[in-house]
Amino acid sequence: MPSFDVVSDFDAHEASNGIDQANREVTTRFDFKGTGSKFELDGQTISLTTQSDFQLKQMLDIMRQKLAKRGIDIACLEEKEPEFSGSEARQQVILRKGIDADLARKLVKMVKSSKLKVQAAIQGDKLRISGKKRDDLQAVIALLKEADVPLPLQYENFRD
Repeated sequence: MPSFDVVSDFDAHEASNGIDQANREVTTRFDFKGTGSKFELDGQTISLTTQSDFQLKQMLDIMRQKLAKRGIDIACLEEKEPEFSGSEARQQVILRKGIDADLARKLVKMVKSSKLKVQAAIQGDKLRISGKKRDDLQAVIALLKEADVPLPLQYENFRD
């Protein structure tokens, strides 16, 4: 029985490389000289530290640009509220990985309401779609691509 998995993932090594490039750019740019601005990647959390709100916004733009060039979809970034204390501004950005339970249920409901002859099962942080015909599975992929989903979705492990 043909099947495939729907996942939301990114390449952690490419994310690390993108953050390193962003750090390099911040240290060489004239408008960031002497500010102590830096990016820190800890697991799936990126910490931005600088002096002002304006510089924080500039750093976010630099980070988005570097990650996009590295092939990481910007939709997987979840930006927290900036924190200001004295002469320092900080912000956390989380790289989201995996499909959470609420979104998975929403996707299953969407697939079932499409009246295609496929089964959708939630397996941890991914979704397994299986059906008798390859054409039905391809129709599900097209349906999910057109859906308004807050996370970037990838389709992998297609078995015939």
